[in-house]
Amino acid sequence: MGNLLKVLTCTELEQGPNFFLDFENAQATEGEREVWDQVNAVLQDSESILTGLQAYKGAGQEIRDAIQNPNDMTLQERAWNSVCPLVIKLKKFYSFSLRLEEALRSLLTSLTCPPLTPTQHLEREQALAKQFAEILHFTLRFDELKMRIPAIQNDFSYYRRTISRNRINNMNLDIENEVNNEMANRMSLFYAEATPMLKTLSTATTNFVSENKTLPLENTTDCLSTMASVCKVMLETPEYSSRFNSEDTLLFCMRVMVGVIILYDHVHPNGAFNKSSKIDVRAPPLRSCRGSIDGVIGNRAGSQSFRLDWNQMFIFIFIIKIRAIYSKLLVTDKYSRSPHIMNGSVPYIAVKFKIFTDSGFWPRENFS
Repeated sequence: MGNLLKVLTCTELEQGPNFFLDFENAQATEGEREVWDQVNAVLQDSESILTGLQAYKGAGQEIRDAIQNPNDMTLQERAWNSVCPLVIKLKKFYSFSLRLEEALRSLLTSLTCPPLTPTQHLEREQALAKQFAEILHFTLRFDELKMRIPAIQNDFSYYRRTISRNRINNMNLDIENEVNNEMANRMSLFYAEATPMLKTLSTATTNFVSENKTLPLENTTDCLSTMASVCKVMLETPEYSSRFNSEDTLLFCMRVMVGVIILYDHVHPNGAFNKSSKIDVRAPPLRSCRGSIDGVIGNRAGSQSFRLDWNQMFIFIFIIKIRAIYSKLLVTDKYSRSPHIMNGSVPYIAVKFKIFTDSGFWPRENFS
């Protein structure tokens, strides 16, 4: 009855955002230029960061050999020489997260400041909204890759143990000039998170709210919920979705929607699943579009069409959280020779087929 009254009164339809956010061709205006340039200087390095993370192979074999032969100095030296360049690479990823945090703060300042509402900001400052979306897109891609590489934490743990042992023996190593003890502690906390980039964004957004006490919390949460709603509207409205030149943009849009809902759930005191949430979890299904679960999470186009609604979108979030929990278990199997769970696919497949197909959330044929 409540939903019927909402339709009859059209209250939600009148209040909901309904405009096209040009993720492909938005250009910065003069008013946006200063912030846009600052954020663009960060984002232009994002692809190289992802490429570097994707190419990360780890030093698992060298570390195992060194641990199994503690008196063989040749193997010890080979393991150390293999780990040091990887630690420098991990520092580069961590340093980029700090730059991304500052970029997000700049965007939030621009997109939430009065007197304009978040909807007006997103509609008028589309170049900044596009950069916000690109940050979310990068974050999910980075965390997805990181969760599949347990070698990161294994390598860094070996590095810290070796540094500590050498410090006890009063040995000074050149790499400590690059990654000193304080930096190593911060990096350790960063990589201990299953989704470190998302954690960085969540913390940055929470700190932004607490530090700007004169800015109402609703300005920030409304910006996030409006972005999610705009993505949904563009996906389900043929007039809007047909304006995208590439199908990849639809997947980009879905991925951004997932990221912004997760961020909203972290930042809002009541989360995204509360009745008071401005993200309508009971919204009708989106129109059919081409892709797959892997397409949304991993940015890979699929071969089946599916109908996507908010409940299914939240299952995507559930999958991400399952992967996050499972990736923490991977580090307990340090230096194992078994390849059984190195890509984190076992729980993912279980979730795919047991939860989606058995519960009826998703037809089984869409996984063929």
